[in-house]
Amino acid sequence: MLRALGWLARLALSAVVATVVGAAVLLWALDRFAFDLPDTGRLAVYEPPTATRLYAGDGRLLAEYAREKRVFVPIEAIPARVVQAFVAAEDQHFWQHPGIDPTGILRAALANLRRLQEGESGRPQGASTITQQVAKNFFLTNEVTLERKLKEMILALRLEWTFSKEKILELYLNEIYLGGRSYGVAAAALAYFDKALDELTLAEAALLAGLPKAPSAYDPLKNPQAARARRDYVLGRMLEDGYIDRATFEAARAEPLVTRQRPPETFVVADFFTEEVRRQLVSRLGEAGFYEGGLAVRTTVDPDLQAHADRALRAGLSAYDRKQGWRGPLASLDPAAPDALARLRAFDPGFELLDWRTALVRAAGRDGLEILLPDGSEGLVPLSELAWARRVDADGRVVGPPVKEARQVARPGEVVLVEPLPGPGRRFALRQRPQVEGALVALDPHTGRVLAMSGGFSYRQSQFNRATQARRQAGSAFKPFVYLAALEAGYNPASIVLDAPIVIDQGPGLPKWRPENYSQQFYGPTTLRVGLEKSRNLMTVRLAQDIGMERIIDVARRFGIERGLEPYLSNALGSNEVTPLALTTAYAMLVNGGRRIEPYLVERIQDRHGRTVFRRDGRDCPGCSAVAWRGQLPPEPEDLRPQVADPRHAFQMVAMLQGVIERGTAVAARSLGRPLAGKTGTTNEAKDAWFVGFSPDLVVGVFVGFDQPQSLGDRETGASVALPIWIAFMKEALAGTPPTPFRTPPGIHLVQVDAATGRRPGPETKVVIAEAFLPGTEPGTARSTGLEPLAPGAPAAQGPLPPASGPSPGGLY
Repeated sequence: MLRALGWLARLALSAVVATVVGAAVLLWALDRFAFDLPDTGRLAVYEPPTATRLYAGDGRLLAEYAREKRVFVPIEAIPARVVQAFVAAEDQHFWQHPGIDPTGILRAALANLRRLQEGESGRPQGASTITQQVAKNFFLTNEVTLERKLKEMILALRLEWTFSKEKILELYLNEIYLGGRSYGVAAAALAYFDKALDELTLAEAALLAGLPKAPSAYDPLKNPQAARARRDYVLGRMLEDGYIDRATFEAARAEPLVTRQRPPETFVVADFFTEEVRRQLVSRLGEAGFYEGGLAVRTTVDPDLQAHADRALRAGLSAYDRKQGWRGPLASLDPAAPDALARLRAFDPGFELLDWRTALVRAAGRDGLEILLPDGSEGLVPLSELAWARRVDADGRVVGPPVKEARQVARPGEVVLVEPLPGPGRRFALRQRPQVEGALVALDPHTGRVLAMSGGFSYRQSQFNRATQARRQAGSAFKPFVYLAALEAGYNPASIVLDAPIVIDQGPGLPKWRPENYSQQFYGPTTLRVGLEKSRNLMTVRLAQDIGMERIIDVARRFGIERGLEPYLSNALGSNEVTPLALTTAYAMLVNGGRRIEPYLVERIQDRHGRTVFRRDGRDCPGCSAVAWRGQLPPEPEDLRPQVADPRHAFQMVAMLQGVIERGTAVAARSLGRPLAGKTGTTNEAKDAWFVGFSPDLVVGVFVGFDQPQSLGDRETGASVALPIWIAFMKEALAGTPPTPFRTPPGIHLVQVDAATGRRPGPETKVVIAEAFLPGTEPGTARSTGLEPLAPGAPAAQGPLPPASGPSPGGLY
């Protein structure tokens, strides 16, 4: 008895000593580490990094940007089964302990001691509570040291003193890493099951709860068996802890593990547009503000117009490229190999295929190429679709003979690109990735909203956005601003300018400049309208010489064209550089009546709380907030757009550009059968091809050229290369909309004249048009005397020349 009492006394003394030592260690730890620990109170206003989402103009999702995939969900919105699953898996005493779990610590210590005695290696077993994990995730590193562990425990105690259990769980469930770049349970539910939290089954919640231990090892996409075993373990823990009964446990364990990722069609495809938005917002908000801000960004892009733009640009670039000959197959495979189909499926051409496909040539027969497709089906590329595929040499010159046999183009075992042909049967056309590049941009001319933007053939291959980053010479597409300057100087569309040879002295030591028309012919006295419709170079230079380049530069700058504007007459023919977006915007200001607009891609930005932090249209609109209509007139917000040109002159230019399509260099667009206007552009040696045109409510610019400038071909022009792309886009963009005439501003008199001479119609008139005149300048009025032809002087003209005081006197009317 005495021996027993002595043993108990020694045990009690040991406990007291252990308690004193433990308390001393704790006090030492508090004194050693607590003074420089971070303030846990800052988590009271916790705003985790969350994804920024871009939305199209119709509300569909464009893109998500985040360093960490996370969707913040308050604890009240997290289902009980999700909370219970994580508590059962990670910290069964969470609701009872003060931040650290002494029982768990003792259990881990014994387990680690046993491992040391048995000589086992590896990471020591931890006993971190959920609160300790929150402390580590927010304030500490992952290093395995006693100091870090002590700091973690101190912080956990502080968290429990500061916050409720529910708040700690909210922090934990929104911050924990669960694999697949997903942080937090809501992001993981979307990543693995494409579900919201309240849609998760018990088994799916248990699977997520099993991930924190080892997200990669238990990834259900990569290791489904290990993930299922871990899921069943979590279900067992929930059963033991009383969260579920036996029947529920058995039902959940029997549920198959089925993952479901978000389908790609959830996102609108607008790669170049989206990247331009990202660049602009990162520049404005910084990397952290954009990638971690949880912003909702409403953009201007129209998904349907964007799809039309992508298809039209790709098809047009491919059509041009087929004129350049066949550069050969992509690769070669053994068609008889057992894995030939698998290798074809795995073959990556390096760019977005869209409606194109890879194909393996099985035979080159009399009727064409017999091909095998990745889905295992067979098809035929008929001989008629191979006619363009003449071989080219190393310099890109077409040297092969006309294609009369399929074997001239490809042989069995070669991998090629094909595009399905319309109609019955599995017939395809041969394709190749074009070397030429281009851009298409579409705007609302009244607001500047960018509705579509395609910056090249393949965003995957090249993120260089030719719509916003490529600065190229505009060529004849710049001429409308020369002619607008002439209208402002007193000319009218029927004014006469001489189209004849002209020689420009460029200064000492420089050769004389002798501009030419594209046709290398001269046409004599010509109206301004015809000169623009037919894109006459000589009369444009003579016109610029008369009115002065300073006047033209002033007009160009008012219309947003700033770069490379020098007072040299060559600039009248578009030798200055401009981006497709800037030039298209300038044309928009013609059709909108001469109002200044700026192109923009973002309508509105909301922060993570739904507050609007940016709105493009900041105008006050008192009547726009009415809940219901009670007979009141529609609100009319104030028009704050600056007037950069007289709307009457702008309309005269629109009418003249309409003639470019009706009778001029873009007559192919007349097939669209509606009021349209625009201008072709081609630079020296055909290195750049343009067409910029518009309807009353849509302006579209197209550019085509090589990234390293080189000739598109001796006879290629904006009309042959860029215009077909514009027509293809406008045909789809305007389908189903009624033809709308261009809006005529007050102060314009429409007078019937001869389209060729600008005079009143006479017996020899072939085409009569309604010409736009300012009051008092119509044919037959005192102010309508027009101009004598600007004659070439005997000596060479000097350039640059100062602006003339006005048009030459005299007239033909």
